[in-house]
Amino acid sequence: MSPAERVKHLPLLEEKGFSERESCELLSICRSRLFYQPRPNPERDALIENIREEALKHPTYGYRRIAWRLRQKRGIAVHNSRVYRLSHKAGLSLKPGKKKRKRVGKGEQPPPRALHPNHVWTYDFVKLRLHNGSYLRILVLLDEFTRECLGFFMARSIPASKVLTFLQAVMAQREAIPEYLRSDNGPEFIEAALNAWLKEQGVRPTFITPGSPWENGKCESFNGKFRKEFLDRNVHFSLRMLQIQAEWWRTYYNQERPHSALDYQTPSEFAQAWYSQQKEVQETEKSTITNTLSTRITEIIAKTVTFEDTLSEMDQTIPLQILQTNLV
Repeated sequence: MSPAERVKHLPLLEEKGFSERESCELLSICRSRLFYQPRPNPERDALIENIREEALKHPTYGYRRIAWRLRQKRGIAVHNSRVYRLSHKAGLSLKPGKKKRKRVGKGEQPPPRALHPNHVWTYDFVKLRLHNGSYLRILVLLDEFTRECLGFFMARSIPASKVLTFLQAVMAQREAIPEYLRSDNGPEFIEAALNAWLKEQGVRPTFITPGSPWENGKCESFNGKFRKEFLDRNVHFSLRMLQIQAEWWRTYYNQERPHSALDYQTPSEFAQAWYSQQKEVQETEKSTITNTLSTRITEIIAKTVTFEDTLSEMDQTIPLQILQTNLV
C-alpha cells in the first residue's frame, strides 16, 4: 500500500479514538505529509493527458510504443521511464501477459534466415468466427526481413488451388519472387501441384519440423498481433466487411505501427531505409571502381609516354654510336 493510500485510512483510526500522532505511527506515515499540498504542474498534467489519449487510441500499446509516438508524432521529448511512471500512476498500464513455456526444437535442417527483402516469405492460416457463428479461414503472407504484411486471403474454404492463385496475384502486384517460402506441413501447403509451380518460379518451399511452430516464429508473432489488435477487438458480421477492415489494418500495420524489432520503425520505413542504404552502397562501389579505372588508365598513359620518350632518345643515340664506330 502506498503512502497516499495509507493517508486515506487515517480518518478510520481517528474515529476509533486514536490521536493523529498515534494514527500516523500505526500507519507509518510522517505527520508532515498530512499538510503537504502538491504544487500544480501544467506540463506534467498535459503529458498525462497526451498519454491517456494515445492509450485510448491504441489500447494494445505498452509504455514503450506510447513513448515512441509521443516523441515521433507529437514532438514531445520524454523518456520511456517517465511515461511508464505516469501511465502506471494514471492506471493505464497493460496487464502482464502470460509467460510462455520455452521449448527448444531439434529440426534436422534449420530454415534459412532472411537476409534481404524478398529472400524469405512465410504464410500461415488464422481461423475466425463471425458474428453469425460461421467460420472463416484467413491466409496471411509475410516478408520475414522487412516484417511487411504482403496480403490477406479470406474464404470459408481455402484449398491449394486458391493458395496458388493468391500467390500469383501477390507476386504480380509486387513484381517480386521470393527465394524461399516458409510454411508448416498443412495439406494446402504440401500439395504437389502447388510445390511444382513454386519450383517452376524459382521458389524453394521450406517446411518447418512437424510440431515446431517456433521455427516459423515471425509469422506466429504476426498472427498473435493480428488477432490481439484487430480480430479480437472488433465484431465481424460478414466476409466483405472483414476484407475491407483487414485491408485497412494491413495498411496501418505496414505504414504507421512501430515495430520493436525494427528499432521502432514501421515495416515500410525499414524497407525504404534498406533500399536507400543499398543504393548508396552501390553508388559508392561504382564511384570506387570508376576512380580505380581512371587511376589505372592514367598510369598506363604515363608509362606509354615514358616509353615513347625512351624510344625517341634511343633513335637519336644509336646513329651517333654507329658514326663513331665507322670513324674508328
